[in-house]
Parts: sequence; C-alpha cells; structure tokens
Amino acid sequence: MFWYNNRMKKYFINNNSDNLILFFSGWGCDEYEFEHLKSESDVLILYNYTDLDLDFDFSKYKNIDLISFSAGVFVASVFKFSIKLNRKIALSGNPYLFDDHFGLSKEIQEVLYNITEDNAEDFARNYLVKTDVEYQNFHPSKRTIESCKYEFDRLKNIYEFEKSNIKDIYDKVIAGEDDPIFNISAQREFYGNKLKIVSNARHNLFFRISSYNDIFDRL
Repeated sequence: MFWYNNRMKKYFINNNSDNLILFFSGWGCDEYEFEHLKSESDVLILYNYTDLDLDFDFSKYKNIDLISFSAGVFVASVFKFSIKLNRKIALSGNPYLFDDHFGLSKEIQEVLYNITEDNAEDFARNYLVKTDVEYQNFHPSKRTIESCKYEFDRLKNIYEFEKSNIKDIYDKVIAGEDDPIFNISAQREFYGNKLKIVSNARHNLFFRISSYNDIFDRL
C-alpha cells in the first residue's frame, strides 16, 4: 500500500541576506530542478502541495519577493500571507488552475495524470522544452510518480475548497509563446498587459535562466 507524507515541503537556501525570494514551484517539482539558479538573496522553495501549511520565520527580512511557477501560481493566489510581499511574479501558470479555459484543460489534466516512468522523458521533451539542447539543460525532479499523482489529487481538492478565494495577486507574468499546458491566448485574455511572452518557448523557462534575478530582469 502506498503511503505518502501529507505535508507541503520547503527547501531553504541561506545566503545571509536581509532579502528573501519566496518561490512557489510547480506540480511535481522539488529543489533539484532549480539548483542551478543563483541568488544573492535567501531563497525559500516550496513544493509538494498536499496541504497549505507553512512553518517559517519571515521576521528578519526587509524585503520579500514572490515568484510562482505553474501550479504554484494557483497555490500562492490562495495562500494566507501574514507578510508584506514586494514584487509578485508568475511564470507559466494561472490562478484558476483547473479552469478548463484559463487553466488546465481536461485533456491536459489527463496527460499529466497519466505520466509514468516509461513516458516521463517524452512528456518533458514534448511539453516542457522546445529543443534537444534545452532538454539537455533541463533539471528533472527526483520525486516519484506516486508522490506526484498524490499531489495532483490533493491539488484538485484544495482547488475546489479554495476556488472562491482565488485572487490575481501578480504584478507581472511571464509565459512561453508555445506553452502546450496553459493556452497562451487564454493567458493574454486573463492577464492583459501584465503578460510578457517569451518567444519560441514552451512551459519550462528555467533552461534559459541562470539566476533568480534573471526573472526580474526580463520584466
């Protein structure tokens, strides 16, 4: 019988800074996907959204910037923040995660839920990155398929429970022109002039990014 620890995970990078980047990563992610990203600020990476409980002391920080990626765009949009956020940036996602128009279509949900160890590489190559060179620079998660499926089910439950509390909290949004997971026309409709399009890119933009500051510099 499969058993999984029903807790959101956090990974803290301590650079002895007064500034913090709070990073809500995507579904199925872990810290290894982003280990190549440099930062002078401290970084708190969140992942595995099986609940919304977070135990962390934010009191030392003068500035806290928010970056959310993919499913993390929804999670941060309903998170009960007790802190003041400075810049709030979304990448490749929409607060209405399971909305058939703005979020994941039923067809894409089926694709995601049916990822297996046998087809995971094909999924990454066809949905996340554009070229073979990009795929070579892709940093895959080390999580199990079972944990990702469990998280997917929990995300759907959290979405139904929190749907009425969703807010578009973001100042700016970055998305790939050829993202097959979140329809780019729907994102243009939802975000308007807050949206910056990255040409010739699919869902995962991190192969083009070497630091967290690169994300802000693109705006």
